[in-house]
Amino acid sequence: MKTGKFIAALTVTALLTGLIGGSLSAAERRVEHVFIISFDQGGGEILRGQPAPAFKKMFAEGAATWRAYTIVPSITLPSHTSMLTGVGIQEHQVDWNDYQPERGTVSVPTVFSLAKERGLTTAMFVGKEKFKHLVLPGSVDVFYVGDSALEIARNFATRITTMSKTEGPLEPHLCFIHFAEIDSTGHKFGIGSPEQNRAIADCDAALTVIRDAVERAGLAADSVFILTADHGGHNETKDGKTRGTHGNSKHTDVDIPWVAWGKGARRGVTISAPVLTYDTAATALWLLGVPVPESFWGKPVISAFE
Repeated sequence: MKTGKFIAALTVTALLTGLIGGSLSAAERRVEHVFIISFDQGGGEILRGQPAPAFKKMFAEGAATWRAYTIVPSITLPSHTSMLTGVGIQEHQVDWNDYQPERGTVSVPTVFSLAKERGLTTAMFVGKEKFKHLVLPGSVDVFYVGDSALEIARNFATRITTMSKTEGPLEPHLCFIHFAEIDSTGHKFGIGSPEQNRAIADCDAALTVIRDAVERAGLAADSVFILTADHGGHNETKDGKTRGTHGNSKHTDVDIPWVAWGKGARRGVTISAPVLTYDTAATALWLLGVPVPESFWGKPVISAFE
């Protein structure tokens, strides 16, 4: 699929939703909207060393840690699959890292499919086509692949603030947003390179666009943002060229930031208990009042909230 195109997934009918689990009332939800934003290769050491004023401000104002942990191998598609299914690679079995259409979609439930079973609206705005592997049939109302973080952010902003002729603005209960270029520049030019640092600045600017759009759409007062990453990285020099890589169990690769910011999130608190990437899925469901499956490895990070 070409970038910059929408794929409207099949939606679950009201009858099917009722048979599976029924819709949730607003009273059952702790918040109305959860926005999970992932900075690809935005590991704790990488983002911590850069200005990133929008990210750092939300980190300081929310409940946060620089040392949450992703999976091993710490690579993009398996890591994000764990982030959005709440289980490890041993369970979800997504052990590849590129788009392979013949493999179909992940074989375990995702946060999106579980949310849809309860009548909630879902969306994904991503920087890599391989996230299609996480789109179970009928689980995602809007799926968008963009060329850059700022393009993704602007498209997101347009979708949630603009009334079209045929439908109202998108108001997702659960929305996942992925920024890719910290990873792509890190691989090409190296961790900490000027090119990667500019990519971090662009992603930080995109975060501001998203926050401003949520505010303009009137959703901010009843929203929680979860800011995190899939992995970090380290430099390797080969044939005289230094490039970034990742995938091992070292802290540089495995440590990721995790921030809860918004309605009910504790303010200015460092999360002391260990946070795992599986916990992101569980926390999002818990906030939205969706039962967390017993099969989940992750648990809601309740300590991050009042």
